[in-house]
Amino acid sequence: MGARLSLSSLKSSCSEQVEASPNEACKRQRTSSSYWDENPRLIPNLPDEISMQILARIPRIMYFNGKLVSRSWKAALTSRECYEVRRELGTTEEWLYVLTKLEGEKLMWHALDPVSRVWQRLPLMPNVAAEGGARRGVAGLRLWNTVSSSSIADAIRRWLGRRDALVEVPFCGCAVGAVGGRLYAMGGFCRATAMKSVWQYDPIVNAWTQAAPMSTGRAYCKTDVLNNKLYVVGGVTRGQGGLTPLQSAEVFDPCSGTWSDVPSMPFSKAQVLPTAFLSDLLKPIATGMTSYKGKLYVPQSLYCWPFFVDVGGEVFDPEADSWVEMPAGMGGGWPAKQAGTKLSVIVDGDLYALDPSNSLDTARIKVYNEQGDAWTTIDGDVPVADLADSDSPYLLASFLGKLHVVTKDANHAISVMQAEWRNRLDSGPSTSSSAAVADGVHRMSGNPSSHNVWNVVATRDARSAELVSCVILDV
Repeated sequence: MGARLSLSSLKSSCSEQVEASPNEACKRQRTSSSYWDENPRLIPNLPDEISMQILARIPRIMYFNGKLVSRSWKAALTSRECYEVRRELGTTEEWLYVLTKLEGEKLMWHALDPVSRVWQRLPLMPNVAAEGGARRGVAGLRLWNTVSSSSIADAIRRWLGRRDALVEVPFCGCAVGAVGGRLYAMGGFCRATAMKSVWQYDPIVNAWTQAAPMSTGRAYCKTDVLNNKLYVVGGVTRGQGGLTPLQSAEVFDPCSGTWSDVPSMPFSKAQVLPTAFLSDLLKPIATGMTSYKGKLYVPQSLYCWPFFVDVGGEVFDPEADSWVEMPAGMGGGWPAKQAGTKLSVIVDGDLYALDPSNSLDTARIKVYNEQGDAWTTIDGDVPVADLADSDSPYLLASFLGKLHVVTKDANHAISVMQAEWRNRLDSGPSTSSSAAVADGVHRMSGNPSSHNVWNVVATRDARSAELVSCVILDV
């Protein structure tokens, strides 16, 4: 009916223009133009409520050009209402956001639309000054050898050892996360000072703004989302004696925009070292965090550069507001046993982790069996390039309901690979939940030629850029 009304209106308008004199036609066009400027409609002859539902169904990649149609379209496509309608209609889209480090230690974000496979560059992160206006150098880093892992220590030395990095790069070692439809960059070092500042990226307006700061300045901390809240644990800060690891934790509520304290990690394994010397020498640090089964699982290690000892981990229960020791099988077998970050992700309720193999050009995926408290290696290698000099040669992501690995290929391009386990659902129904988990693990471990296929779904020329982190936004 709307189409008929539009056609009849168009025919009437055309006939009037043909019968009228040129001067009258120009006058009428000027009046009409003035009318639409003063009373803009998103789509002529349609109520804005219907027009908004139409716009909410348009792929988000088209919004960049859609904003150029008119002022009213730009206002609509950058409004909360449009994205609320998208959520109600179920037309939200997951995009992959990848953080890279360029030459000159500059950080750069790119977003991937998986449908069009088009990459969009985000605005540069703000060049903030050190908190309190301090311009301290790297004095005090001499004690870092006693508290750090090799990868973290090397990264900090490389970043903070450069005079230009101290001035120009304020996000060295920042943590990144996504909650409430926004991307967050938290903490990090600026001029050798651990920052409390938090910056948020809003994809609706395509801009960075400052959010409420954390209560503690921290860098190289771990973060994840639980119950629509962003948790931050551990990391390192700078004290009078140098850099020291943190046991504290806090949580950000995007609805209220505030941070709240969380009970500190007890690091119980670090409290039972046999000698006071080892207790003073080996410093505990969180090496990862994953939201799993309604709780936060944090693997931990004891470090004294260049040595490290994995000591399991701890689990935070938000209902009890307390920490307990991680199950022995989970903590003892959590891959990878190395300094730095232990990569893990949840896909379809299952916990996966990436385990680098002895070969530099392959890796393995492990899945955790909660009932058996054990990790199972999935057959089939993950193809990765020989990038031993990179801080983060590969990343894990739960994207579109499937496991993805982000790495750099032999041509130094960022490659997004998607896992396909073709026969995962071939077996019959299980009789119990424990049998379902065990059967699921069995189905994922078999002949790699029929089960495990890694497909490259997107690439982007990265040249000398190094991978840092990645998150998923669903808007």
